[in-house]
Amino acid sequence: MQGATEVLFLLYAGVLGLAVGSFLNVCIGRLPKGESLIRPRSRCPRCGEPIAWYDNVPVVSWLALRGRCRACREPISWAYPALELSTAAIWVGLAALYGPTWHALQGAILFSLLLAIALIDARHYLIPDALSLGGLGAGMALSLLPGSPAPTFALFGAALGFGVLFAVGVLGEWAFRKPAMGGGDMKMMAMVGAFLGPAGAMLTIFIGALAGTLIFGPISLKTKKEVPFGVFLALGAAITFLFADTLVEEYRSMFL
Repeated sequence: MQGATEVLFLLYAGVLGLAVGSFLNVCIGRLPKGESLIRPRSRCPRCGEPIAWYDNVPVVSWLALRGRCRACREPISWAYPALELSTAAIWVGLAALYGPTWHALQGAILFSLLLAIALIDARHYLIPDALSLGGLGAGMALSLLPGSPAPTFALFGAALGFGVLFAVGVLGEWAFRKPAMGGGDMKMMAMVGAFLGPAGAMLTIFIGALAGTLIFGPISLKTKKEVPFGVFLALGAAITFLFADTLVEEYRSMFL
């Protein structure tokens, strides 16, 4: 792509990202409460007034309203446009990195799911099935696209990702006499495996466990809080998607 065509493509990716980010705001607000993503319509969290479509345009409406509800004039959190802009940045970044390819679309969808999962798990220690199992279905469907690895590759990755964490959970519970791995983490890794395949699933688990130990381990020892493992699995999956080939080559050059 060159010139105006590239700009239009990136602009289109940004608009899609803003729309996806707006939907993620709904997911993050409703899924932990077990609420429907469809009904009721979006409402002001302060006064409960339904939000008109023209006040629900990603980022633009928040700026036009100066960050306040039209009905009650109470502040609307900056977290809403921040998530929309972050998701748009993901879509634009992957579009710029990989161009108009199916791989860019797969990455944008995966990263959007990972972002929502990480934020929910960090706040609620919960990974909703709608995201993990829905993402698993999306990963399997995307494996049918031209140029993607075979669906058997995605299926094996999903099975391996789930199976490894299931085994860790069983062994951990036997050793420590208490649950050692959440079911949400297992389902999330099935989703990641469907996108990244068996090797990607294993690399994600390794990076996630390492990052969780180094970053949250000291905090957990002091506060006794459980590690929101989904946050670090999301980080591991993102790193694996972007740098798996480089990391594997570095490993081979160092140890093989």
